[in-house]
Amino acid sequence: MPLRPFRPESYTDYSKEENAKALREWIGKWRDRFPIRVPLVIDGKEIFKEETFKDLNPNDKSVIAEVSHASPEDVDRAVRVAYEKFPYWSSLPREERAMVLVKAAEIMRRRRLELVGLMVQEVGKNWLEADADVAEAIDFCEYYAREMLDIERHIRGGLTYLPNEHNEYFYVPLGVVSVIPPWNFPIAITTGMTVAALVTGNTVVLKPAPDSAVLGYLLADIFREAGLPDGVLNIVQGDSIPGQAMVKHPLVRMIAFTGSRAVGTAIYEMGAKVQPGQKWLKRVIAEMGGKDPVIVDSEAKIDDYLFGQIIAGAYGFQGQKCSATSRLIVVEDVYDDVVEGLVERVKKIEIGPAPENYYMGPVINEPSEQKILHYIEIGKKEGKLLVGGGKADIGIDGYYIQPTIFVDVDPHARIAQEEIFGPVLAIIKARDFDHAIEIANDSEYGLTGSVFTLNREKIAKAKRELIIGNLYFNRKSTGAIVGVHPFGGFRMSGTDAKAGGPDYLLYFLQGKAVSEVIGW
Repeated sequence: MPLRPFRPESYTDYSKEENAKALREWIGKWRDRFPIRVPLVIDGKEIFKEETFKDLNPNDKSVIAEVSHASPEDVDRAVRVAYEKFPYWSSLPREERAMVLVKAAEIMRRRRLELVGLMVQEVGKNWLEADADVAEAIDFCEYYAREMLDIERHIRGGLTYLPNEHNEYFYVPLGVVSVIPPWNFPIAITTGMTVAALVTGNTVVLKPAPDSAVLGYLLADIFREAGLPDGVLNIVQGDSIPGQAMVKHPLVRMIAFTGSRAVGTAIYEMGAKVQPGQKWLKRVIAEMGGKDPVIVDSEAKIDDYLFGQIIAGAYGFQGQKCSATSRLIVVEDVYDDVVEGLVERVKKIEIGPAPENYYMGPVINEPSEQKILHYIEIGKKEGKLLVGGGKADIGIDGYYIQPTIFVDVDPHARIAQEEIFGPVLAIIKARDFDHAIEIANDSEYGLTGSVFTLNREKIAKAKRELIIGNLYFNRKSTGAIVGVHPFGGFRMSGTDAKAGGPDYLLYFLQGKAVSEVIGW
């Protein structure tokens, strides 16, 4: 099955009035449909439950959907269906499985504005952030389809010849995979983990995040349209109760998780415990967030580009990214200039509803809002507040928080060490470049980070010494692109399974060695 070489999907240009008008129409279409009833999807059948939960619009706290809540019994049924479908799905030629992904990518392109129009309302991403989310989902489908077609390249020619034996080594799928994605990349990460499991021949039980339940449900519709057989992908909805059932089930072979450190480490522990009737050790991959540093060296160019990159990293999607810039470490020679220039620009950031395409929209929900405001109060005791510091009063009852800057923060302060997941930036002064690296490494996390400097020797030093899974130079800490920036971190940022990279699919496979004596 010949496919053109992989190229990342381009973004929609919403400065063109025809694109902006079409998106506004979809935003209106979705608004007219709310609240939506969202079922479970098990073995291709939609199941509406009496027990439901509300999926709220963070922009105005209106109800997006009434979502069916799965019980442990529902999870058991979904897992058993996936287990029963595994022999059939795994036996199909890889070309057939890859083609489902290619078709799904094409459907996402056709339904792109539909997905974006929902996302700006369900999770509060502005137009560009939501469009980039869908583009990344398309990239995951296209990239992993191509990777699967040539998966044996990792071992081609790798076996040593032995006389009188024919030896082979190849990859086989694992079984049922529990996929537990986050709400902040409700199409991209959800799609990425799901299609990685599917294209490698595994079957899936997916639990979308409760705050992005409708977008998760739409994936079932997209893959049904793409030709995925019933029962290969099953979707349950709910909180930690079905989530724990998915992790503990003895027929589940692997768990793919993205989310908070607290939940990720709990899943890691639960997955390690062998349950009655379990015939394997479960594999767990987890991406668990970060406390991502950006270093500005004395030999950096202090200009609009620098400030634009810092602002995009710290305040894009309200700082609700595991890769968001949360620690700005500035060498003291340029500290005052950087602080002054950044404060001036951050004060100009406009806040408002994501459907109206403001730069900053709402944070996702009330618990997140309260957590962020709590950390801001901590920050007022640990540093000097220069910008923001509270809720944003825009005349709409949503979860809006001002972009916030604290300066003169101690590297060991809580706001410099603990993940806040909101629009809060801690600025730390370093004596010199070596001290800046020392501060950056003084963290339990190691996901992303950036260094701004024009000195090649310092770039080489940072490459060697920074304990960071995704390290960027002279650009923002966010915005990894599939196939370009394989994504995953060190330390408590996770298991460093590099999503969108050339070895990611191997986590969903196991190697099998076969030897046959010749001439016996």
